[in-house]
Amino acid sequence: MLHIHTIPAFTDNYFWLLQPDIGSPDTYIVDPGAAQPVYDYLTKHKLTLQGILLTHHHHDHIDGAAELAESFKILIYGPDSKRIPQVTQHLYEGNRLQLGNISAEIMEIPGHTLDHIAYLINTPDSSPLLFSGDTLFAVGCGRLFDGTAPLLHQALQRIAALPDDTLVFCGHEYTLANIRFALTIEPDNTDLKSRQEIEIQKRERGVPTLPTLLDLERRTNPFLRCHLNSVRTSVERLSNQTLTTDAEIFASLRLLKDRF
Repeated sequence: MLHIHTIPAFTDNYFWLLQPDIGSPDTYIVDPGAAQPVYDYLTKHKLTLQGILLTHHHHDHIDGAAELAESFKILIYGPDSKRIPQVTQHLYEGNRLQLGNISAEIMEIPGHTLDHIAYLINTPDSSPLLFSGDTLFAVGCGRLFDGTAPLLHQALQRIAALPDDTLVFCGHEYTLANIRFALTIEPDNTDLKSRQEIEIQKRERGVPTLPTLLDLERRTNPFLRCHLNSVRTSVERLSNQTLTTDAEIFASLRLLKDRF
């Protein structure tokens, strides 16, 4: 049975350690921005590393990869990007990556960066698992760096079409800040207000707010709700614009979040 280990790092990053078979010490690490937290965790739990999975080129997601790959003599999987020269096996839309006794489907989801991919895992004994890097956050989404708002909106729509019970493993603990912004857009969203209370309690106990459930994101994440009048009305008022398409609402919403 697949087990996911959480490795907190830096101020708010999470590295996700995938253990495909709880009876085996073999694991795969997603987005190791530093090597030492991974070494420490593997040593403490008597685990070994069999592969490295990268989602995009930002340093806090890749800087530990080369050192770990050299230490364990393993491959680095990731997008075809000149900004990630340490990748030893490039992955593209629709590829399937075998990780022990499970496989991950590759989704190309540019927007936060142009080279961004996600890993979607379906197993018979669990909900779908999506490792979304910095594209979809709990109650938020990534900033636009070299990508564009239309690309990111399209990527999020693809993710939103996944099954309700999909568990989303994001790259950062941004949930409480994202909720504060979301409440400026939908102050009457009862699901969002209830979620704020729950997530505050988790953080007070030192518990991660991730993974997040896709169905919950559809009910509380304004970046997945641009088709709703409640979001449209607030975005038009706050941006002082008249907007005609969901994509335009998304672009203005992203700018509002940047200025929040």
